[in-house]
Amino acid sequence: MADADDVRQLALALPHVVEIESDGFDFRVAGQGFVWSYPERRPGMPRLIRTDVAVLYVGDEAEKQALLLGEPELFFTTPAYDGFPLVMLRLTPVSVDRLEELVTDAWRMRAPDSLTSDHDSTVR
Repeated sequence: MADADDVRQLALALPHVVEIESDGFDFRVAGQGFVWSYPERRPGMPRLIRTDVAVLYVGDEAEKQALLLGEPELFFTTPAYDGFPLVMLRLTPVSVDRLEELVTDAWRMRAPDSLTSDHDSTVR
């Protein structure tokens, strides 16, 4: 079972990650967001920052659909995210190991090649 603290720890362990001030969590590399708290939009009400749900950058529509169809207990989307390579991840049912994989993959897709190759060579 994972939570916002796990997201924070995993994201900040990656090279050149900065946390943007927010009501939840918001992490970027080279100015590009890769994981942040889900800003739930509710009709007629202010949006609610959900720290129990992470928005993850997934790269493309094919990967998005594979995650949504393959693991619907973990991933979902909303019409506001149609056309964007982003999925929402329910943190409670995901293991920390799986979360690490997802956060690292999102970081890898947003980080410059020089950072990812440096990171990959130190992890091996």
